Amino acid sequence: MLTPFALLLSAAFIIWFHKPRFSSKTLIVFGLIYVVSFVAEAIGVNTGLLFGDYIYGKGLGPKIFETPLMIGLNWLMLVYCTTVISDQLFQKEIIRLIAGPLMMVGYDLVMEQVAPGLDMWSWNGGTIPLQNYLAWFGFAFLFHLLIRKTKVSFTNALAAPVFIIQFLFFVILVLFFRLS
Repeated sequence: MLTPFALLLSAAFIIWFHKPRFSSKTLIVFGLIYVVSFVAEAIGVNTGLLFGDYIYGKGLGPKIFETPLMIGLNWLMLVYCTTVISDQLFQKEIIRLIAGPLMMVGYDLVMEQVAPGLDMWSWNGGTIPLQNYLAWFGFAFLFHLLIRKTKVSFTNALAAPVFIIQFLFFVILVLFFRLS
């Protein structure tokens, strides 16, 4: 039940360390990522299209259309952090554009193993479809492309640590607690 609070706290720290100041263009792009990812998840959970057949539990807090409000923030945070990390690690734009979504899919691959145990979501039949990972990559790629094409640029000293800490948190849960 602390997951929404932890996500909001992480977002607050990311916002605090964001540089340069938020421009209106940056806010529009980030708002678009939130809305599109939320709508994609709402379509996905209500139809089985896009990601596969799944339902959300109570672990991510209040829902609209059977979709937690936090899910858009989660997508935005992951896109934000992986954009900063790929910018730090790679020079070539095409590699940056692919590295961010690959990091997000790797994160999802680990998180999916414990999400049911944390009452975040669960898959019909308990099997995570390949369709989920393909959709994750596709949406992540589109969001990273949006950031690149709109030339929204930013740095953040906490983006990589937040991403790594969250990723390691899920790795520890998978390795030691077998929550799902």
